[in-house]
Amino acid sequence: MSTRILVIDDDQSMCELLQESLERSGWQVEWRTRGDEGLELIREKDFDVVITDVNLDNMSGHDLCRNLTENRPDTPVIVITAYGNMSSAISAIRAGAYDFINKPIDMAQLAHVIDRAVQHRHLREEVKRLTSEASKSSRGVGALTGESRAMRKVYDLIRRVADTDTTVLLSGESGTGKELVARALHTESARASMPFVAINCAAVPASLLESELFGHMKGAFTDAKNTRKGLLEQASGGTLLLDEIGEMPLEMQPKLLRVLQERQVRPVGGNAVVPVDCRIIAATNRDLESEVEEQRFREDLYYRLNVVQIHIPPLRARGNDVLVLAQHFVLKFAERMGKGVTGISSEAAKKLLDYDWPGNVRQLENSMERAVTLTRFEQITVEDLPERISRYEGSRITLGDIDSEHMLTLDELEKRYIERVLKAAQGNKTQAAKLLGVDRRTLYRKLERYEAASN
Repeated sequence: MSTRILVIDDDQSMCELLQESLERSGWQVEWRTRGDEGLELIREKDFDVVITDVNLDNMSGHDLCRNLTENRPDTPVIVITAYGNMSSAISAIRAGAYDFINKPIDMAQLAHVIDRAVQHRHLREEVKRLTSEASKSSRGVGALTGESRAMRKVYDLIRRVADTDTTVLLSGESGTGKELVARALHTESARASMPFVAINCAAVPASLLESELFGHMKGAFTDAKNTRKGLLEQASGGTLLLDEIGEMPLEMQPKLLRVLQERQVRPVGGNAVVPVDCRIIAATNRDLESEVEEQRFREDLYYRLNVVQIHIPPLRARGNDVLVLAQHFVLKFAERMGKGVTGISSEAAKKLLDYDWPGNVRQLENSMERAVTLTRFEQITVEDLPERISRYEGSRITLGDIDSEHMLTLDELEKRYIERVLKAAQGNKTQAAKLLGVDRRTLYRKLERYEAASN
């Protein structure tokens, strides 16, 4: 639908001039010469932008701005002021105007301001829509929040495998919410009333990991003063999450494989085996296929864990979920801190959408907690965001480092592009292969060829 513009100016010739010029740009334009007539028309019709002179016969442009701010806050107002009359311009902005433009009017400049105003309106509408969805807890499964296509695929897989005992491997970058997915698998299953137990394999020293998982008998080692059940036994009837499974020491991996095959454990220092009945979910931010290829992870354990794999997409691939999640976190922290923060300004929302979120959902949550803590207003502003976000300038994968004075072969161009994609995928070869649209083994062959050529 074409942009709809209302011009209000007590000079009819100016109204006609603006209408003629703006309609040449493909916009729909109506005009009125009185402020009260303009307000009456706005009550009847919806306009994308209102352009008004600061001086009207029966009403000032400032009064018009205030009226629109109260009754039609989503409609941006552009105020026309006499050249150099900065005090009028400042008063207009304070009254709620989106922007101002000086007389004599530069039509190219006015067209640019109108474009920005329309984009501003559309972004505000999108923020309102997403805010409403977030306020209604726009959730898919469990505590997971978001509506993007990528997350709908995750929800579908969770629902299809939750009520089985199938082992699931969760993959994804750090901070994407793998534990939330694991909890959703648990709460959607018949085991929901039984324990959910999680262990971070990277956080437990290798010497203690066996005892943590399998338990130990009294006197099994120096500090074993009492018999203790392992996490596999504690999770009996429920679910055990093995987080950061890629960090598990190689010497522990065959022992875990045996447990998965036989469904029983032998506590450290014990002779008898103990049966275990828990659903195993493993999670990793590593490319386990690459780890297997490089002999840092057992192939047989990988296939035992990877019965069903659910990949949790990075935040940068989830589109408007960024705003849904941000609004969810704003309301959460505002309630916790007892502050009257209700949402996010459109300018701050644009910054959140532009940023690439290397720390994923965890980084977004921390950023919103900081913003709610610091803000003095009802809405989060750009100034409340961390500096790395407020000053971020979007970047794309380019080949800007190529010397334009030299021609490159297609092989060299391909090599440089693959290197950029690998960097964007944080070294994850499986993810890079998906982004490139090639088989993982094809990518491996190309990388091996590049390495051989450089030696």
